[in-house]
Amino acid sequence: MDRTVPSTASEEIDLYLRTIYSLLRSTTEVQVRTLEEVHAGMNSSMHLYARSPSPDVSAIIYCSLRLPECITRVRSVIMGQSLMVFSHHGFYNVVNWQPAAARARRRRCFFNGEDILACLIASRSDIDDLIPVLTAFQIEWNKMHLLLAKCPRELLQPPVIGDHQRYADLAQKLEITLDDLDRLRVVWDDEFFKIIQEIAARRCSFNVRLLDGSLSEYWRAIRLWWENIELEYPQIRERPVYFVSSNTHSVINLLSGFALLCKEELVDYLEQIENQGLLSEWQDIQEQQTSSRANNFLYYVLKKYQQSDEGKHLLQEQLDYEKKVGITRIPSAHSFDVDAQVVDLAKIDPKTIDPRLSDGDCSSIRQSDAVILNIDYPLGLAAYNILVKVTEEAESILGVYVMGKAATLNGVRGDVMIPNVVYDEHSQNTYLFQNVFTAADVAPYLIYGTVLDNQKAVSVLGTFLQNARIMDVIYREGYTDIEMEAGPYCSAAYEMYRPKRHPVNEIVNLYGLPFDMGILHYASDKPISKRKNLGEGNLSYFGMDSTYATSLAILRRILKKECERIFNQRRA
Repeated sequence: MDRTVPSTASEEIDLYLRTIYSLLRSTTEVQVRTLEEVHAGMNSSMHLYARSPSPDVSAIIYCSLRLPECITRVRSVIMGQSLMVFSHHGFYNVVNWQPAAARARRRRCFFNGEDILACLIASRSDIDDLIPVLTAFQIEWNKMHLLLAKCPRELLQPPVIGDHQRYADLAQKLEITLDDLDRLRVVWDDEFFKIIQEIAARRCSFNVRLLDGSLSEYWRAIRLWWENIELEYPQIRERPVYFVSSNTHSVINLLSGFALLCKEELVDYLEQIENQGLLSEWQDIQEQQTSSRANNFLYYVLKKYQQSDEGKHLLQEQLDYEKKVGITRIPSAHSFDVDAQVVDLAKIDPKTIDPRLSDGDCSSIRQSDAVILNIDYPLGLAAYNILVKVTEEAESILGVYVMGKAATLNGVRGDVMIPNVVYDEHSQNTYLFQNVFTAADVAPYLIYGTVLDNQKAVSVLGTFLQNARIMDVIYREGYTDIEMEAGPYCSAAYEMYRPKRHPVNEIVNLYGLPFDMGILHYASDKPISKRKNLGEGNLSYFGMDSTYATSLAILRRILKKECERIFNQRRA
């Protein structure tokens, strides 16, 4: 018989979390070294070889992508919910430090140029994410240090062109394969030998400090985030809202159609650059006359073009055009890194939006009084905090739509999963809900992957906070979709129509919600397969296939629902 609630409890992981939070209660810095043993003891699926004397290359790659590049110079990591918190603890000019971004994790960080990294956190999920990453990075750094400390100095220098033996010797000293060394070279890029030399020269020893762990400071940070949106778009309090949690590019690209207006310039750029892969892809698209691939491709090329010297002028042109069609971009300020965009539906141009958004005349949208609030998807519990705040401040919520990355246990990277059951490790609730999306809403726009609906998702505490036993239990109970935000969003949805806080450790029925609720996940990794974790690469251009397929499903739903609402208002 299929049980509804998976038993995902793990004594090892529970011990790890209790150790982390007991240490962070200290008013002074604590050493990450204290956590190394309990970290290794939880046997994380993301750090399979923590106890091995040889480096776990997948783990250090994963961590390197989720930490700022300056991390090799950092000794102390301090965490706080807002710039005000840092000021209260004597760090008055953090905002004037160097911005320090990671490639694969959105977290606002600042580096003082010497040895301190300040990180703004939105919820305890940031702690559950950051501390294990720092610990794993330190463990792997120190393994490599022991292996490199006695190496001949010339082995740590960049080889002359064509000297492949140097790389083979270095891989042998590090007790890894040449393929693994090549993966590290790709991630560290031009800094590869500089980092190798730093690893050889010293041990890694991080100290961490949580300036304020109170719930009130998290709520204050959320308030600062919302006040920034109100400052930029005051009328949002008076307008019905379609809430979308996705990213900062796909929804806006589809609604503005700006890249499609620049098609000739983008094609000229393709023919000029030395990227035969992109050019051959475009030629193949033209031969097959596939509009879906063509539009997605142009959105991808637009970003590449804007990053070049000759394409920089389109950055401001795009912003100016977006303002004309009712799109307001609102960068986050003062607190955590979650940008927002407000779309005035009455101002979008039905003639220039992506043609896949409507099957017919949608000119009635010009009479809409609603807006889309699109946010860059937050991490873990921040999703709950944000949606609760939006619900509190907005006039009404017409729909909640969530698009995010997830790990899949039964599909492959690029597939789309549509859950109607979500188990949340934060609340320990199992949420049952009517997902407004089915496979038919996504499949027509998905070229490279498969759509799997009627799935069961697990919202985990963190990517490192899983081990083989938990993964086995999850899979045997039929949960195939692993991510971090759906559960917190479901908890917030419960409070949007019930007169009390969400329950704990219950089966919660969300059927009959007075607003739309839709969750779509696209698979970014497959942890149950060896080496198929997020440290093994990214989805690149082909990842845009599932991103735009899910974005199209969300926007088509919103436009259809809003046109129906306008029609019903006319009849009334």
